[in-house]
Amino acid sequence: MVFALVLIFVVVPILELAVIVEVSGRIGFLNTVGLLLLVSIVGAWLVRRQGLATLRRIRGSLDSGVLPTPDLVDGGVILIAGGLLLAPGFLTDACGLLLLFPPTRSLVRMGLRRFFVGRVAIREVRFRPPRDSGWPPPEELPPPS
Repeated sequence: MVFALVLIFVVVPILELAVIVEVSGRIGFLNTVGLLLLVSIVGAWLVRRQGLATLRRIRGSLDSGVLPTPDLVDGGVILIAGGLLLAPGFLTDACGLLLLFPPTRSLVRMGLRRFFVGRVAIREVRFRPPRDSGWPPPEELPPPS
């Protein structure tokens, strides 16, 4: 866990700065800033578009009475992609754009499924109070049908 935090908060920003400096040296500072802004704006538009499409699929599944598990996972991946695209830097933008492509999301979904299968136990719990417990009180009981 500590390794992951160091990677996210130390190594990734250093790599991002190195790439930004390199790109800035080749195409110029203003062009680099413009490119970063352009990618963020286009990425935000793509995230909004795909997020709304995913939301429509989720609503359609729920209206049909089907659990929209793949669409919910896609929604989470699109949310992460949006965060990566809004973070300044070319590496995070590239990762965010990759996550927006449906084939890549499908691979991520399969990887998450493989990771969580066996780690998550699904249990069904039913609660019915004993008859002599006094719950619910007799005056609140529905009339017999």
